[in-house]
Amino acid sequence: MTPEAAELIADRFRALSDPTRLRIIDLLRTKEEASVGELASALGASQQNVSKHLSTLLAGGFVARRKQGTSSLYRISDPEVLGLCERVCSGIETQLLELERMIAG
Repeated sequence: MTPEAAELIADRFRALSDPTRLRIIDLLRTKEEASVGELASALGASQQNVSKHLSTLLAGGFVARRKQGTSSLYRISDPEVLGLCERVCSGIETQLLELERMIAG
């Protein structure tokens, strides 16, 4: 892997490295599209904060934006991110089961 490719890959992982951004991805997984206001309400966060995180996800190529009147609607643009999140979550579930088994003894 070239240094340039490694940097691009690291940038994509950095875009996903925030819990709010992961929650946005999870919410968009179940919706075709959602506005900033809808996402902010579902997350219990400010619209400004959600907009900032959506900008990062947009720049990373994970979401796409469509204007509708004065609103912006967001959707998943790279479905591969859903598979990645599922694999990571599956690995975490496995780790938790192993820890529970160790604690139970």
